[in-house]
Amino acid sequence: MQPPKLAFFSRKMPREACEAVLAPELAEGRPLAVGWGRKKSGERARRWARRFGSRFLAIEDGFYRSLDLGVKGAPPLSLCVDGEGVYYDASSPSALERLLEQGGWETEELLAEADACMAEIACQDLSKYQSQPPLEGDPWEGVDGPRVLVADQTAGDRSVACGLADQASFRLMLEEACARYPKASIRVKVHPDVLCGKKKGYLAKSARELGVGVIASACSPVSLLRRCDVVYAVTSQLGFEALLLGKQVVCFGMPFYAGWGATDDRLTCPRRTRRRTAREIFAAACLVYARYWDPVRRQACTARETLRLLAAQRRQNERNRGVHCCAGFKFWKRPHAKAYLQCTEGRKLKFFWTVGGAARAAAKLGGDVVVWSSKVTPDVQRICAEAGVPLTRMEDGFLRSVGLGSDFRYPYSLVLDRKGIYYDPSGPSDLEDILNGMPGRPDREELRCRARLLVKDIVSRGITKYDAGLSGGIEDLPRDRKIILVPGQVENDASVRTGGGGIRSNRDLLEAVRRAEPDAYLIYKPHPDVDQNARKGRLRDKDALSLCDRVVRRVPMAALLKQVDGVHALTSLTGFEALLRGIPVACWGQPFYAGWGLTEDHAEHPRRKARLTVDDLAAGTLILYPSYYDWELRQFTTPEHVCFRLAEQSSLRERKAPLRNAGFFLRNYARLRACVLGCLRKLSS
Repeated sequence: MQPPKLAFFSRKMPREACEAVLAPELAEGRPLAVGWGRKKSGERARRWARRFGSRFLAIEDGFYRSLDLGVKGAPPLSLCVDGEGVYYDASSPSALERLLEQGGWETEELLAEADACMAEIACQDLSKYQSQPPLEGDPWEGVDGPRVLVADQTAGDRSVACGLADQASFRLMLEEACARYPKASIRVKVHPDVLCGKKKGYLAKSARELGVGVIASACSPVSLLRRCDVVYAVTSQLGFEALLLGKQVVCFGMPFYAGWGATDDRLTCPRRTRRRTAREIFAAACLVYARYWDPVRRQACTARETLRLLAAQRRQNERNRGVHCCAGFKFWKRPHAKAYLQCTEGRKLKFFWTVGGAARAAAKLGGDVVVWSSKVTPDVQRICAEAGVPLTRMEDGFLRSVGLGSDFRYPYSLVLDRKGIYYDPSGPSDLEDILNGMPGRPDREELRCRARLLVKDIVSRGITKYDAGLSGGIEDLPRDRKIILVPGQVENDASVRTGGGGIRSNRDLLEAVRRAEPDAYLIYKPHPDVDQNARKGRLRDKDALSLCDRVVRRVPMAALLKQVDGVHALTSLTGFEALLRGIPVACWGQPFYAGWGLTEDHAEHPRRKARLTVDDLAAGTLILYPSYYDWELRQFTTPEHVCFRLAEQSSLRERKAPLRNAGFFLRNYARLRACVLGCLRKLSS
């Protein structure tokens, strides 16, 4: 019998991810058998490989795995692949142990990447799982001297026995900690799998007997480790994460990070003779040994890309903690709210027809009221203020969908603003705070570099807010005149009402631009929603051409921006898209991108103090402010992944076609209902 090219021995094995990360081995042409490390599937794979002369590879979860716990079914974003052993098994050699012992991979570029990844992990509070909230309070409050953390693990964890330890090791570890430090300064941390009720631990009983405090609440490891000085571990990854933060680590087992001189070890491994720093251990384990999977592009990726995805998922997950009472959402927008307000702590989302009902429920449950931003009125604000509940505004993001929102396309990005909303300059917003704080951010350079690459991707793919998939520009443009684009807007749009200054219509905007640019060649592009008679603001071509030189419609904004010398906008997002492409922009209103020293402003912006670069603006607006959701994978994602999704024109159009048809009927529901009722009355008479 001819063995398959890649044989799996576990139904829970992430096959697509394995095929992607095993591409180098598959390219060799030799059949592969893969199974989970030291589990039964791994043993079956080993026997099968010996029988057919195939190569065996042990698969294990990576060190930075997923948003939620593996025991809850969350698929892994990183995998460890080992053809020699398993990284947590100190009883025999492994590929990771060989890397650390032999060396030869330590380039300056790799170690610099390790520094960047470690900084990202510390800044974004990342760990193996990202579902735990930051630690509230200080478990060592009032303690003088060293603060000691003792890490518990799940009973029966194979890493304990394979790490040359057993149940007695945990008792000895806790007893030594109590002998060296006052019991008042020691805390035992329970494992997340124990907290969710899936497994049992080792130290609960011993901690009670010795009178040691226990941290039983779920919290992120990094936020906990920042508060302690010394960490005791048997084989827990918590010891590895403590090592990366520069903490003193005492090991009572032989995990992969022990035996190299970076930890205080109670056991020895004769094979581990080389001295290694925490930086080198991280580089070998997380950059060379572990492999990473991009579920959107369906291919292998780098550690940095996976960390960014996990950071985005964690950030959105933390934003959504608590109960959300949504008021006034139309039924076709409710799936959007359910997706963008989901959290790993369970579904805590309720819908109400009135703001009053939502406010009363939020006050009772300790949650917030979520309202679509255009529906927020002074009465809505008053009701929430009287109930003493926060008000969160929801709005479309800046990289939204393949088609128009009025066609009921599912949004790939939404904004959740708990202070105001980005297009309303009458008050502060979360975006305004983010942009004002950009110069003081410790990760500013990293964000600017990432934003620069993101903008390059957006421009090269021709992506705008509503990426309608059109192509081609316009012809016969004059060469001897300055070409100015004037984007039309929906005249009753909230951004025009709140941030338009004295200009209230598209005609007023064209008149102002013509006065400012009397010799320029003006191109007017009506808003797509207006052009389809879905929204207010239609301007007849005859009237528009009395003020401009050309009216264009079915020309994609990305292509049009390549042909103009400048943009004059009221509050249109086109001004922001022009800035990303290096095009001069004049603002007649008060859009979110004005007032930062990047535009020619015809209005005042007293709260906007920071002077920003385009990279700063893009980082705050596209990376830090919106939420991004992948409707294919049903999980939060990054703007880079959304750009990739928006570029998949054919598949997205096909998937959203039924929604477009539904959009026609929903927009004309009242007319259709009246027509049907009229026909029924005639028939009955």
